[in-house]
Amino acid sequence: MSSQQAPPIHNYGTLKRELGVFGATMMGLGAMIGTGVFVSIGVAAGVSGPSVVLAIVVAAFVAVCNALSSAQLAATHPVSGGTYEYGYKYLTPALGFSAGWMFLCAKSASAATAALGFSGYLIHAFGLSGRVPVVWLGVGISVAITALVLGGMKRSNLANILIVSATFIALVLFIVSALPVALSSGLGNLVPFFPTDDGSLAGFLQACALMFVAYTGYGRIATMGEEVKEPRRIIPLAIIAAMVIAAVIYIGVGIAAIGAYGAEPLGEATRSEAAPLESVLRAIGHSSVARVVAVGAMTAMLGVLLNLILGLSRVVLAMGRRGDLPALFAGLDKAQTTPTAAVIGVGIVVTALAVIGDVKVTWSFSAFTVLVYYAITNLAALRLPKEHRLYSRFFASAGLFSCLFLAFWVETGVWLIGLAVIAVGLVWHLVRRRGTTGVTQASK
Repeated sequence: MSSQQAPPIHNYGTLKRELGVFGATMMGLGAMIGTGVFVSIGVAAGVSGPSVVLAIVVAAFVAVCNALSSAQLAATHPVSGGTYEYGYKYLTPALGFSAGWMFLCAKSASAATAALGFSGYLIHAFGLSGRVPVVWLGVGISVAITALVLGGMKRSNLANILIVSATFIALVLFIVSALPVALSSGLGNLVPFFPTDDGSLAGFLQACALMFVAYTGYGRIATMGEEVKEPRRIIPLAIIAAMVIAAVIYIGVGIAAIGAYGAEPLGEATRSEAAPLESVLRAIGHSSVARVVAVGAMTAMLGVLLNLILGLSRVVLAMGRRGDLPALFAGLDKAQTTPTAAVIGVGIVVTALAVIGDVKVTWSFSAFTVLVYYAITNLAALRLPKEHRLYSRFFASAGLFSCLFLAFWVETGVWLIGLAVIAVGLVWHLVRRRGTTGVTQASK
């Protein structure tokens, strides 16, 4: 435990525990089976070529180590906030704050990107280009999902189950349609597996970092740990189940897409078109399935947006309780199912970012921030008392090393920006702490 004194917690009640194994697993899948599978595989393929298939497996191993750390921390300390709270409890206030700050910065932008991504897919699918502004459609869906989350966890959980089911069906159809084409060619598009240029290793490691981001939605289960029934049993079970299902889907999509279409064309389609998986299906003569996958892409973006607003609002709730954000955000509604002010605050920020943003996915920045975030998670897991530990320390150690190693394989400019973001947050943290301390001493 840190020698620094943690701030007092403003607790206006706790959220009701309403999520069982199925609901918690689907929440994790809703956060994972989204932008990652429809975007990151193509982005990583453009960087590393066919070896992205191996990068998906390596990233899955890193994610499993992190997932086990998150699972045992959340099972032992099942409150809203995830790594923000674990950093405070087992490390230092500065590390706890840094985790929460990076999560808010990166995921608010990701949520706005998901809203704009949904708009882009919808306009593309219905031929509305030039007639409906992408930005205002994105704003509308941000407001609608925020209103849904304000309705409480039961309503959000039901909507998420429907969204994930539609996305899952679309991805299974994609694999079933593209994999036979890939196999009929003898998987020739996977050769040469590694590019022959000097940057092949660097490209592969960058792809591992980019693909890791695609798996990190399992953390949503930990972030909402306060709302999970029987947390010590259900949280580890749900996190592991979501990880296994997501890994199988990602590997299947990666092999099918690259085997049938090729890594270079897939990377180019990701850069130039709104729907790379649709491009694969149209190229191999499955236009009717492409339309179903387009719908799946839209539901995937909705799932990402829903889960990010849920996760962000719970981190804002935790930061309000500890005084890192105004105490207003620590309040709950009368039924104790929704942190109303936190949800509204997150909704306003995401909507504002959608207004000023664009549809480019800042995937490398997300990779750096979440790798640092989960490095803090693993460090906290290593500080767990022996009696609270569910898994070997090997997993936390491997996760910590892998996260720190991969974080600096993204572009140099990106991780420099990431370090600057951390510095800005820590200055705010220091100023707010001193201001709070001064007010407390003056009132005595």
